[in-house]
Amino acid sequence: MQLISKAKIWAKSLKRDIVALWLAARDPRVPWHAKAVAGAVAAYALSPVDLIPDFIPVLGYLDDLIIVPLGILLATRLIPAEVMSALRDEAARRIERPSGRAGLIFILAVWLACIIFLALALRNLV
Repeated sequence: MQLISKAKIWAKSLKRDIVALWLAARDPRVPWHAKAVAGAVAAYALSPVDLIPDFIPVLGYLDDLIIVPLGILLATRLIPAEVMSALRDEAARRIERPSGRAGLIFILAVWLACIIFLALALRNLV
């Protein structure tokens, strides 16, 4: 029972941090490199499309269990602590969830680049 409640708290904090990173990507107090990382992590986490689809055994859930939390950890360490604290407070107060359109575009662009690279590689082999 204790483990389940801890997992729920952790999941809520991840959701809050994703919104906080989305806000950080637009905040003038955040350095540009932290904005880039925060924006990429938030876009990926909010995207309705995964880089590795969930139907692929084991690998499909790696992004949800490893990549997103590690990205959040990296981005939150790049943002000054007092700014991140203020952004977390603002994220906790927000009712609306940010749109995942930027994440969708990012993931589709990565998939398109992979398909083009694969097509060019296969063309050179033939």
